[in-house]
Amino acid sequence: MKVLWITNTLFPDVCKELELDTPVVGGWMYAGAKSMLAENNSVKLAVAALYSGSDFKVMNINSITYYLLPTKNSQKHWISIRDEFLPDIVHIHGSEYPHGLAFVEACGANGVVVSIQGLVSVYERYYLGGIPLKTLNSMITLRDRIRFDSVFSQQKNMKIRGAKEIKLIEKVQHIVGRTQWDKTHAWAINPIIKYHFCNETLRESFYKYEWTLNSCKKHTIFLSQAHYPIKGLQQMIKALPLILRDFPNTKVYVAGNDFMKGKRWRLNGFAKYIASLMEEFGIEDEIIFTGLLTEEEMCKQYLKSHVFVCPSSIENSPNSIGESQLLGVPCVASFVGGTPDMITHAESGLLYRFEEVEMLANAVCEIFSNTILAEKLSRKGKEIALLRHDRKLNSNKLYSIYTSICRK
Repeated sequence: MKVLWITNTLFPDVCKELELDTPVVGGWMYAGAKSMLAENNSVKLAVAALYSGSDFKVMNINSITYYLLPTKNSQKHWISIRDEFLPDIVHIHGSEYPHGLAFVEACGANGVVVSIQGLVSVYERYYLGGIPLKTLNSMITLRDRIRFDSVFSQQKNMKIRGAKEIKLIEKVQHIVGRTQWDKTHAWAINPIIKYHFCNETLRESFYKYEWTLNSCKKHTIFLSQAHYPIKGLQQMIKALPLILRDFPNTKVYVAGNDFMKGKRWRLNGFAKYIASLMEEFGIEDEIIFTGLLTEEEMCKQYLKSHVFVCPSSIENSPNSIGESQLLGVPCVASFVGGTPDMITHAESGLLYRFEEVEMLANAVCEIFSNTILAEKLSRKGKEIALLRHDRKLNSNKLYSIYTSICRK
């Protein structure tokens, strides 16, 4: 079976060949590709992605054919790739990027399946993260005006991308998803689409280690990213004073793009708002921005944290929750989107309503103060994550989806 993957990021092997930095996102796709090839020797895999170069490139590395498309004139290249590789299945990873739609418009939807990562057409509704419009308007910076990049511009761009996402889902016949939330929204857009359930394989490092209460740094909180309002850092900041009241040595570590770096006049409007919020509550010293972390560095940061928090205003099935559970780190997450499919409250994690920062604070304090609860959430979270992210099961399930589509 010849399978063409269309991805939104370059795989590490390609980055090494081109002497580029390896992206810190999308590593789970590379792990999934290796697992699928290991489990199914009848699969011949090609991976196509856009890159910053000006030339169309073809590479063969470690049993995978890579097609690298320049961002300009990519539509003609999709036809060339289809005619050269002649795929039985085309798997578009993520509905939120326009190159998936470009392929379908150029080559048709026959044999195409789209897997949902997030749904920007829905995320756009929650983009401002519950922050009042008046507050956000007052935080617009000179940088935002020069670059036309305020949070309102970002929300508008997400809406534009969402319109293309809807168009793509309307055109295809097959969707791969993993939560009741994404299944419902796929049905709402295209009621006759065939929905296939398949969980994801995560990055390799997260299968190797195990969190313990004795080895973590007590009263530390970890957020995997927070550089735009959806990720909910503002809610964590509002909850922190309540946590500090009971646990005054608490620290919050925030990974990902360090959007707070630089002089204040150079910050974007959201960063300015976060800075003002931290100043208002007097907690500048309690929040540490780590910057971008490699896979191994992320693993270590999870393992030394007392609790992982996902305070987003919307998510589908965030890999950050899967990674923390796989390691056994106790999780707290907002009850939004597909997160209830990943966490059973008080069993494999704690859930709270996004707006209720008091509930967020209380959930963290419960884990900090209750050894039995922390160890139970760790154990149960790991049990469910090992099943959900089982590499062999997920590879074989995906292969069976491809086979069923080919038969049709």
